[in-house]
Amino acid sequence: MLYILSLLLGASLTLSYAPFSYWAVMPIALTGYLCILHKARLEQAGKLGFCFGLGWFGAGISWVHVSIADFGGLPLAGSIGLMVLLCSYLSLYPMLFSKLAKRYFSPQVWALALPFLWLLCEWARGIFLTGFPWLSIGYSQMQSPLAGWLPVIGEFGVSALLMALCAACAVWLLSKRYLPPIILSVLVYLSGWTLNQHNWVSPTGEPVHIAMVQGNIPQDIRWAPEQDWPTMKKYLELTEAHWDNQVIIWPEAAIPQLEPIAADYLMQLDQEAAENKTGLLTGIVNYNFETRQAYNSIIGVGLKESTDSEGHYHYPQTNRFDKHHLLPIGEFIPMEDWLRGLAPIFDLPMSSFTRGDYQQVNLLANGFHFAPALCFEIAFPRQIRQNLYEDTDFIITVSNDAWFGHSHGPAQHLEIAQVRAKEFGLPVMRSTNNGITAFINADGEIKSRLPQFETGVLSDEIQRVSGTTPYRYIGDLGPWVLTVLAFVIAIRLNRTK
Repeated sequence: MLYILSLLLGASLTLSYAPFSYWAVMPIALTGYLCILHKARLEQAGKLGFCFGLGWFGAGISWVHVSIADFGGLPLAGSIGLMVLLCSYLSLYPMLFSKLAKRYFSPQVWALALPFLWLLCEWARGIFLTGFPWLSIGYSQMQSPLAGWLPVIGEFGVSALLMALCAACAVWLLSKRYLPPIILSVLVYLSGWTLNQHNWVSPTGEPVHIAMVQGNIPQDIRWAPEQDWPTMKKYLELTEAHWDNQVIIWPEAAIPQLEPIAADYLMQLDQEAAENKTGLLTGIVNYNFETRQAYNSIIGVGLKESTDSEGHYHYPQTNRFDKHHLLPIGEFIPMEDWLRGLAPIFDLPMSSFTRGDYQQVNLLANGFHFAPALCFEIAFPRQIRQNLYEDTDFIITVSNDAWFGHSHGPAQHLEIAQVRAKEFGLPVMRSTNNGITAFINADGEIKSRLPQFETGVLSDEIQRVSGTTPYRYIGDLGPWVLTVLAFVIAIRLNRTK
């Protein structure tokens, strides 16, 4: 029953993330799991953590199964097997956390020790095999009072704060002390609400007119050669009525042809954008025929600076961003020599990219500086922080969530983008092929959005800001220092028990 209950508590965490956003589920379920861990025997701890993780990821990233089943070319048994394998791997991290917590620390010091152990395991999950930090627990608090802490300690720090709160509450509740957890919870969430009343950044200059085009191209025809021109023509036609915007954004791989092959189309696009006195950013796949290297890229055409009188595009040009964090299976194949040819999912179109640099210059469009994050790179705050400069005006993330159908994956993706805006105090433009395309203000609130699976153009005025947030200034240093100090104190106290 303990294993089943751990599994169900882990699965319930899905309700705390978008599109459900019942943020209170997270602290309740996490406290419940820690109560189970407290009561369990040492030999049960690892298995309980694994069951908790299996529920957490099995329900939370169930949307991955849509891409495997619909586009992976595997039978149902094979796609389910791959999902079980993925979720089992991710469950190793809460398993390790549970084993370490139970083996080495008395529950009386959990509130001090567990935040560091949790961050350590989550940090490892975010870097091993290129990293998959999806569903980090801090994202669940975007709509809660704890969101006020995001500009101060980031999502990473909010995760540690949640763990400390839940660990303290679990120990008090099991000792039948009910008033302290109530008081502590009120204080923690009240402090977050208070911080949320503070404006870390302020408006500067005139609002910028930006349009984002959502082509809504079905995934099953996206890389069909006969659909190249219809797709490119569609994006041009959708843009025609919106050339009066200062910047226009197309989503990930909006142009389905390889960049060298699409040179004539890009030159025409560059000229038309310049004639209308605008800059355009678009996703495209670049392929170097000499080195045989492919890059998932964003490039700029049209006006680079507002003072320019003509377009700047030529191939190859420097006003580009090449994706650094590549998605396993989707963009590169681990152990490629072994896995290629085993199943269609290991031989998908555009699944062998070269990694771009970790730190790159901002994209320039009509004089505005955009810090890019391509697709799930928006889930890596440390990389984004390294690509923010003093003159950065906006964060731009382009994606293609057509892989995930009507699942809750795109809503979680949008929520992650909201957290990045809140952390860094910068507006975020999220341009996608089929939704959810949205403008996000510097406070993390959605200013405007397009519905999923609709063809359209989202045009709005986005306010630039000045100033910075503490998290943008110090990054994860604050959470690490505080949790390490608490961990050292926990070790000393643990020895005296």
